[in-house]
Amino acid sequence: MNSGFTVRGVVFSAIFTAITVVLSFLQINLGFTPVPITLGNMGIMLAGAFLGAQYGFFSAFLLVFLGGLGLPLFDGQGGLGVILGPSGGYIWMYPFDALFVGYFVSRVRGDGWLAFIKIFLSIEVFGSLLCYVTGVPWLAHVAHVSFNKALLLGFYPYLPGDVLKAIVTALIILPIRRVYPAWRLTGDSHAKVASLDEDAPIT
Repeated sequence: MNSGFTVRGVVFSAIFTAITVVLSFLQINLGFTPVPITLGNMGIMLAGAFLGAQYGFFSAFLLVFLGGLGLPLFDGQGGLGVILGPSGGYIWMYPFDALFVGYFVSRVRGDGWLAFIKIFLSIEVFGSLLCYVTGVPWLAHVAHVSFNKALLLGFYPYLPGDVLKAIVTALIILPIRRVYPAWRLTGDSHAKVASLDEDAPIT
């Protein structure tokens, strides 16, 4: 991961932060749980997959940091009440979701079915399931319920939707990344390390 930032990289990071904000408005409240089904985490998946680990992390960090300061970035809401609320545990993990998605997706070469499966698994595991590592325990704490009850409220109902979002994200990423790989979006020549040419060695 390159330690520096480019102007283009920062701009595209901000753009993907804005995309995530817009997607967060598309949500479904289930009624029996305080955690809604949202497309916001799909924006995080896209940020990591398109921008790579460094800028994906930065994009998601901007969202969490500015949202925590009070900007209405989470379905028109913001502030510590959201960050420390029932959905807070999921939100905290967003930067790391994007970081790991960017890291692993950038190392998938080719554009066939095998590449699609690898990209899908990277997005599903690190862009989706990783959120529950902090999301479920925090939900149990805030809602004052057992861990098993928190699984029923904040894990099981969301798995089908997460799989669908990971599939859609992988379908979007696979054809576009050959034309617009991460280094081309961010202006970071170091990101060329993950070549998409199956015959090209990784340097």
